[in-house]
Amino acid sequence: MKAHAKPITVPEDYRAKRRIILVSMVLITLVPFVLILFIGYSTFTASLQRGAVESLQRVVDDHREIIEIFLKERRKDLEFIGDAYPYAFLSRTDNLQKIFSHLQKHSKAFIDMGVFDDRGLHVAYVGAYPLIGKSYAEADWFKEVLKRGYFMSDIFLGFRGVPHFVMAVTRVENGRPWVIRATFDSYRFNELVEKVRIGTTGEAYILNAQGILQTDRRSGGSLLDQPGDVIHFPEAAGSVKTFIEKDKKGKDYLYATTWMPDKKWLLVVRQDKNDAFSALHTAVYLTLLVSLVGGVVIIAAAVYLSDRIVLHLETLDQDKAQLEQHLIRAGRLAELGEMAAGLAHEINNPLQVIRNEQALMEILVDDMKKATGSDNEAPLADLADSLSQIRLQIGRCAVITQAFLNFGRQSEPVFQAVSLMGFVPDIVGMVKPKAVINVIELTQDIPVDIPDVYGDVSQLQQVFLNLFNNGIDAIVEKHCASGGHLAVTARRATGDYVEVRVSDDGSGIAPEIIDKIFSPFFTTKPVGKGTGLGLSVCYGIVNNMGGDITVESVKNVGTTFVLKLPVYEKTQPPAGGVSGRKVTDGAPDRISVN
Repeated sequence: MKAHAKPITVPEDYRAKRRIILVSMVLITLVPFVLILFIGYSTFTASLQRGAVESLQRVVDDHREIIEIFLKERRKDLEFIGDAYPYAFLSRTDNLQKIFSHLQKHSKAFIDMGVFDDRGLHVAYVGAYPLIGKSYAEADWFKEVLKRGYFMSDIFLGFRGVPHFVMAVTRVENGRPWVIRATFDSYRFNELVEKVRIGTTGEAYILNAQGILQTDRRSGGSLLDQPGDVIHFPEAAGSVKTFIEKDKKGKDYLYATTWMPDKKWLLVVRQDKNDAFSALHTAVYLTLLVSLVGGVVIIAAAVYLSDRIVLHLETLDQDKAQLEQHLIRAGRLAELGEMAAGLAHEINNPLQVIRNEQALMEILVDDMKKATGSDNEAPLADLADSLSQIRLQIGRCAVITQAFLNFGRQSEPVFQAVSLMGFVPDIVGMVKPKAVINVIELTQDIPVDIPDVYGDVSQLQQVFLNLFNNGIDAIVEKHCASGGHLAVTARRATGDYVEVRVSDDGSGIAPEIIDKIFSPFFTTKPVGKGTGLGLSVCYGIVNNMGGDITVESVKNVGTTFVLKLPVYEKTQPPAGGVSGRKVTDGAPDRISVN
């Protein structure tokens, strides 16, 4: 059997459907994707921003503690000297020199040291400048240290002309106050403040309350300069203020500020915004990349799936249109079958009249023979031969029309015993003329002792006729008019079944379609020569009888259909739940179609 595919055009524009499906799929997938991406991005960036700010705050806190420890240690050094040694001892420069040398071994930040009496007179001094005998009674720092007991200055130049700051503490002896003061190297202090490193642009510096630099600034700004940046001051000592501001060049910086003790100095740590949020920028780039790749994947998947869906819809519409065509052809075949049955009935009536006339003519011929007394007259002999031939042909026509009537008769299936010994030859006789025309050899092997099968006669007739006709068509397709062989055999199978095999040496069935041959409307015959319903109906009939039908085929070698039909038992009910006559002891248990 040869497959012929004819494309079916469905008059419908699928571009609009494709656009609707594509847009719907893109929106359904892309909107949640973008929403999730946006929420994730917002959460992640907020977390990164918090992390950057908190990191800067920790740096400020840690660095403030380091600076405070340094300043507290220097103050403790002075307080220890004032508590450990009396004024009279320290007012001698040689004694003060020994103590100063010891302090410099401990910290190189000390530049010089001096002792002052209660009138502000510099009574002892260790350092590079001639300061002994100078009076500081009117100096602000001297008044404040006497008042508060402790003083630390801003960075200043003084008459020395070099940046430095001083720290002084007051001690009281015999009711008279005296002061010990030390000068510290601002450059070493500057190194202490500047050594903080954050990223590539992070820096730390100190401003006084007037906004003047107390240390150098790495990004630009020397000691004692006023950078002019917008600085937000924290409200309380110990707290940290973070903010983003532009510097004088218009560059954005992330700032963190905190007061040193007594709110005298302000520690500032700042970092370029892009540097501080570099991880955030990386997250932005990754988010854009994920968005781009995800969007492309979603759109590509939507395009692919929409194309597949539309293709599937086209296929379904084509199958629907093809199914409608099959149904139309099946309806026409059904009508043709009814017409053929009616035609057979109409032909059968004239045949009966001809049969009666033929019988009358035979009687008249017999009478003529008796009247003449001779049987050898040539005219009467020829007439008798013609009448005999007429009788033979009328009988053949009657058999054919009766077979058409039996096959076309619509009735409820009646499951009963069917004798294959009589049934199969009758079916072979119905297809024999078609086989003879195509020079096909028909053989049948039905054992005498084969048991009866359980089924409906008309339905079994339909099954065998379909298998025989398919076999003849396959043989003709392969051998044309050179002949072929169609055989039907039966044997007792395992269990309560009879196995009937219908074999041909025709064109065979291709392996890729053999699983589809029992599907409704599947056919390999050319358009107009097959409905695709035959084998499907055969499968349903055999299955409804409680049997089974399978196929064995080799391409260009032949095909064998194997039917397993249930053996008849007298008490057997109708198969498959189909209404029919219940076979009882009084009912016929064998039927032969003649």
